[in-house]
Amino acid sequence: MTDGGAETRTLVLLRHAKAEQSGAGPDVERRLTARGHADAAAAGVWLARRVLPPDVVICSAARRTRQTWHDVALGLAGCPPEGGPAGTAPVVRYAAAAYEAHPDDLLDLVRTVEPEARTVLLVAHNPGISLLSALLDPERADREGLRTTDLVVHRVATPWAALTPGDAPIVDRHTARG
Repeated sequence: MTDGGAETRTLVLLRHAKAEQSGAGPDVERRLTARGHADAAAAGVWLARRVLPPDVVICSAARRTRQTWHDVALGLAGCPPEGGPAGTAPVVRYAAAAYEAHPDDLLDLVRTVEPEARTVLLVAHNPGISLLSALLDPERADREGLRTTDLVVHRVATPWAALTPGDAPIVDRHTARG
């Protein structure tokens, strides 16, 4: 894609799907609920229909985010783009630093993406993921933040390494429900 001659990139932010309530075990090990699995697969179908398969996925290492990505991938694979086969598998990075991350920390993770990647999917947690969306587009960000399985699509006109606050307008958003 080009925008006035400049290459554009797409950053998709995804808050993990609905997880079990906190229990006796560590928070990082919480699993998705049945609804969470269905919603995450629906998020993958939505991405496929919007022709937004990621080249790179940055995913928190928490169990619920890994499960969310797995189900998104199943939804993507089950709904290839019209007129063609499914795309290639993305590079997936499980990042412990994305768990309980501040928005600046998440932005730093995005800045490490290879310059040739056109679409990046970041799967993380609140409040960091919501605050990152607001940092990238303060005017269009949802003031209430992202709900479970909310997707926010930001358009990026700079290289990943040069991404700065206010640099990525929101062009689409969706709450996936299965």
